[in-house]
Amino acid sequence: MNTGIHITSEIGPLRKVVLHRPGRELENLMPDYLERLLFDDIPYLQEAQREHDAFADCLRRCGAEVVYLTDLVVQSLADETVRRELLEQFLNEAGIQDPRTRGLLTDYFSAMPDREMVAAMMAGVRKQQLQESDKAKLGDFLSLGSGEYPFVVDPMPNLYFTRDPFAAIGTGVSIHKMHTKTRNRETLFGKFIFKYHPEYKNAPRWYDRGQTSSLEGGDILILSPQVLAVGISQRTHEDSIDQLAATVLSESKTFRKLLAFDIPKTRSFMHLDTVFTMVDRDKFTVHPNILSAITVYVMELDERGQVKIRQEDGKLEDILKEHLELDQVTLIPCGQGSEIDAAREQWNDGSNTLAVAPGEVVVYSRNYVTNRLLEDHGVKIHTIPSAELSRGRGGPRCMSMPLWREDL
Repeated sequence: MNTGIHITSEIGPLRKVVLHRPGRELENLMPDYLERLLFDDIPYLQEAQREHDAFADCLRRCGAEVVYLTDLVVQSLADETVRRELLEQFLNEAGIQDPRTRGLLTDYFSAMPDREMVAAMMAGVRKQQLQESDKAKLGDFLSLGSGEYPFVVDPMPNLYFTRDPFAAIGTGVSIHKMHTKTRNRETLFGKFIFKYHPEYKNAPRWYDRGQTSSLEGGDILILSPQVLAVGISQRTHEDSIDQLAATVLSESKTFRKLLAFDIPKTRSFMHLDTVFTMVDRDKFTVHPNILSAITVYVMELDERGQVKIRQEDGKLEDILKEHLELDQVTLIPCGQGSEIDAAREQWNDGSNTLAVAPGEVVVYSRNYVTNRLLEDHGVKIHTIPSAELSRGRGGPRCMSMPLWREDL
């Protein structure tokens, strides 16, 4: 059965990828609430969109079909029943309990065409928007409250990092429970795509958003058709990896091993793909701070079909050589290993590359020290502008969710 998904590596020629073009949600960022919404700064929307369009055009020139998250959600709204289901669940997960406010929001969204409604859900809803509604009454004004917080529904500014809410693994998908309440609402869109979209509704689920432990896509790397890597990180927990391993190893057709990398639980090491990414069969970008030693838990099925785990401690290079059966591995340090350059370029995701083919990657232009080093190692680079996109603290891999790669 064709599930619309085929991802058996990090570096196979990229043929189809999901992006989200930044929208009005970025214009609902405010300095007072940046921490709540997991941002460090406020990108300028028009320039962020121009940069994102350049990213999409770059991927198309490299042979990939670009599909947009909003389009996939809209294509999943097969009829009025599905549309109502999405609206009800969206209001539930936005924490809208007051009947007057819920009624006003229902009227607000219901009056919109599908695409406008989905975009408005992503953007968030300001109190002022409801107060200016034709149907607003005095009681509705009072139900919105007199507090200083200006939103009835929070925006989702992290949506342009499509890597995290769900992940394509083999021929299936994991739909995630995110670490923070702020981002967990994003996975609702993934739920509807993989439940109702005609092209993707048959994809097997390796993990689902109803689980109790968090798992995020930036921690998942497909190292080979047999080897899956997952980061034990600030945002992905051990219980989630146990559940994912049990499902993928027993139900997928190819994966035989899961490597759980224990990485520091800090914002600068937020996900595994901020620590290292694969750029060729035997080449990886890395954060210099993990070059000394790292702990990995090797997870495989025993003869009874149960997951067995063993711990390995050693250098990343040796661990990758062993489990990918490579004669040699080249680790390319972000910032060329310079303490200052590495810190600066790591802040702007110098290690977060997106491979479009073996030895060919998309990178941010601003990380010129790391980019030069990649070229010195024979890696072809495509640079994209990033002055505004980088303010969200995510790189080209963070901003993309591949759905189809050719086999190597």
